[in-house]
Parts: sequence; C-alpha cells; structure tokens
Amino acid sequence: MTAGGWIILLVSVSLVTSLFIWCVYKVFSIPGETEHLHGVEFQTPDEKTEED
Repeated sequence: MTAGGWIILLVSVSLVTSLFIWCVYKVFSIPGETEHLHGVEFQTPDEKTEED
C-alpha cells in the first residue's frame, strides 16, 4: 500500500474511533438525562377523547 493509502486509512479509522468514543462519553457522562426521555403515546381512534 502506498503512503497516501496508509494516511487515508489511519485518518478514517481514527475519526471513526474518536466519534465512537465521544458518543459513548456523552451517553455515560450526562447526569439525569433519563428524565428527559419522551415516549411515543400511540392512541387509536377509539381511544381518543373529544378533547383531543
């Protein structure tokens, strides 16, 4: 493999690895984030009330 190929390989692998590490860090470092999770409330037409 040429020197350019090695450079592109190393840059791309290091970028993907650093993005993965950053994402894992963000997931585990934010305290109280579970309070901000929102679920999807699915209502069928027969469950809807007149107020909706």
